[in-house]
Amino acid sequence: MIDAIEYNTEREHLIIPEYGRHLQKMINFAKTQEDKEERNKLAKAIISVMGNMQPHLRDVPDFQHKLWDQLFIMSNFELDVDSPYGMPSEEALNERPETLPYPQNFPKYRFYGNNIKTMIDVANTWEEGELKEALVFTIANHMKKCFLNWNKDTVEDSVIYNHLYELSDGKINLKNTEEELTDATRLLQNSNKKKYTTTSSNSKKAYAKKSHTNNSNRGKKRY
Repeated sequence: MIDAIEYNTEREHLIIPEYGRHLQKMINFAKTQEDKEERNKLAKAIISVMGNMQPHLRDVPDFQHKLWDQLFIMSNFELDVDSPYGMPSEEALNERPETLPYPQNFPKYRFYGNNIKTMIDVANTWEEGELKEALVFTIANHMKKCFLNWNKDTVEDSVIYNHLYELSDGKINLKNTEEELTDATRLLQNSNKKKYTTTSSNSKKAYAKKSHTNNSNRGKKRY
């Protein structure tokens, strides 16, 4: 009896394992039928079984096309049946997709991040006025906060202005401005306060959930 046990490692390799071994056996049986009409009936029955595994998608036309393609794939493209979508090409399915272009950004000052450069480019497109001036100083303050997150020591506003001038290709010049950026201590306090608020909020939610669980179990009998 033990010698008759059949292990999965000794069985036929499943091309698409999620459909199971029985469905693979059905496809193998359909391949052995000599009558094409009988093969077509079996193929439609197999497609119906495959669709029942995902009933919310079985009536979608694109999903039906996918099922027929998977049927041919599991048959190693050896099942001669009439598909409403035609038999897919084995070469086309095995063809490697083209490499997607990935933007390569190597900013000089990485601690500012790539979004800062995008914000500066947008600011350069704005017309001169109060709105652009407010945006520029907002960007400068954010740059200062990013700098302080990277280097906890204090930083002079002139350093930020020089970096902003460089990153904007000389189009934004705050070197001669008399307005000062937000104090470094205040920026760090706001950053730490935000982290503390998030942590405290999560802790309160966890405590409330635990208290609710304890209260809900308080009146239950224990055996």
